[in-house]
Amino acid sequence: MNQKTIVTGVIGADAHAVGNKIIAYALNNAGYKVVNLGVMVSQEEYIEAALETKADAILVSSLYGHGEIDCQGLREKCDEAGLKGIPLLAGGNLVVGKQDFADVESRFMAMGFTKVYPPGTPIETTIAYLDSILADK
Repeated sequence: MNQKTIVTGVIGADAHAVGNKIIAYALNNAGYKVVNLGVMVSQEEYIEAALETKADAILVSSLYGHGEIDCQGLREKCDEAGLKGIPLLAGGNLVVGKQDFADVESRFMAMGFTKVYPPGTPIETTIAYLDSILADK
């Protein structure tokens, strides 16, 4: 079996580390090679790590509510760097305040994200999605 590589981390000025470690642990236990960039990760760091490791997907998390701002332009930068089409997933508290998740999801999809998860989504949901989209890769 060809082990798939996932780059993960907490984007922007967000320093919430516990969930990030849980995500990396669960992905690793599910058989993925995990490149965990930690907290306060820039878009450029995600891209550099994905290029260096030939990653199969990028998983962005945010808890402090500014994920939408921090993620703007990430798809375009990935495409420009040669990562055209790489699955981009985002989850956590991506926006400030209580907003209808359907609206948040729509905005992220318009930014080129492949999948977006609301707060409290079990990591098993993300793993099942990754398994399905990366099975043939």
